[in-house]
Amino acid sequence: MSTDTPDASADDTPSRAELAARVDELEDALSEATDEDDTKKMSIIATKGTLDMAYPPLILASTAAAFDYEVTVFHTFWGLDILHEERSKNLKLSSVGNPNMPVPNAVAALPGMDRVTTKMMEKRIADNDTATIEELIETSLDMGVEFQACQMTIDLMDYDEDDFYDGVTVGVGAATALQDMADADIQLLV
Repeated sequence: MSTDTPDASADDTPSRAELAARVDELEDALSEATDEDDTKKMSIIATKGTLDMAYPPLILASTAAAFDYEVTVFHTFWGLDILHEERSKNLKLSSVGNPNMPVPNAVAALPGMDRVTTKMMEKRIADNDTATIEELIETSLDMGVEFQACQMTIDLMDYDEDDFYDGVTVGVGAATALQDMADADIQLLV
């Protein structure tokens, strides 16, 4: 068995300059083929408008934006209250059916208990210097988070688009939200 290879003729041998040019071409082609958009994307759907359910999408969105994610939060049904300037300041905490409430459901169902549990939570938020809903929205918008308001819900619930925070994208439909989710690396339903 011979390990000899046929000798290439001197005419077929590429020059150093030709080899260097070919290497450059291949490196450029490889770079173009692998140089996809490195931006990480997160898509969140916010469907609930209670005080305890307003925090998760806002905290996740602002944190992801801090880590250079491109973040979109699609708000639909009661989740629109989070984007409403006035309603977002008066979100309530439901005490009935919440297994982590320090009161049994029989007591939680009494008139005025939602007001009591909401005040308790607002006090904890203030005592711990936790950001308010308004602060989280403004911070998130400053960081480039796109808050979207579902057009069907705006029409269904008779919201006035002018009552949302400045910077909220209105008129977004389900098809746009689905496409955003399809393009995202992380999709969350809150």
